[in-house]
Amino acid sequence: MKENTMTVPTQPQVPSADDFLMGGGVPSAKFPAIGATVTGRITERPTVEQQRDYTTGELKFWDDGKAQMQLVVTLATSERDPANPEDDGARRLYVKGQLKNAVAQAVRAAGARGLEDGGTLTVTYSHDGVAKNPRFNAPKNFTVQYVPAAIAELHTPEPGHAPAPHPGYAAVPPNPVVQALQAQQQAQGAGQAPPF
Repeated sequence: MKENTMTVPTQPQVPSADDFLMGGGVPSAKFPAIGATVTGRITERPTVEQQRDYTTGELKFWDDGKAQMQLVVTLATSERDPANPEDDGARRLYVKGQLKNAVAQAVRAAGARGLEDGGTLTVTYSHDGVAKNPRFNAPKNFTVQYVPAAIAELHTPEPGHAPAPHPGYAAVPPNPVVQALQAQQQAQGAGQAPPF
């Protein structure tokens, strides 16, 4: 199906109460180059909304009049914008097209029924697809891994609690006999008498 933009009277999109209060929204996840990866824990239930034209902001429709939809997923990531001291790492992922197929495949592979609040999503820009229209860039293709909330919780330490050190990695105090032998060997190699 071809895409088309048209203006249809709709209710304006209302920002969340927090976005309204704090004067901003969550930045989009960015994939500037092949290999770029965004990983994060899903912080709120994903929502479905109608796509908008990047240039005009108008709602997008298919030629048959049906709305072009997308899934909006909010992630808590480790990314920070150094130019924004208030950046908390939250990123929005707009799931549509090939990315929708990749996310659905990852959810099925994880044995889940859908994306859950608390699940972990990792999205990597893997390669470019084939441009169907020479006026547009080639579509980005992605690989996706999904870890359901219950499994992600099992593998996440509690905040403020570092994992216990493994006893096999504890430092072993030096053996005085071995130290004396090493000193003797070094002294003999340098032509000196042993220190004892």
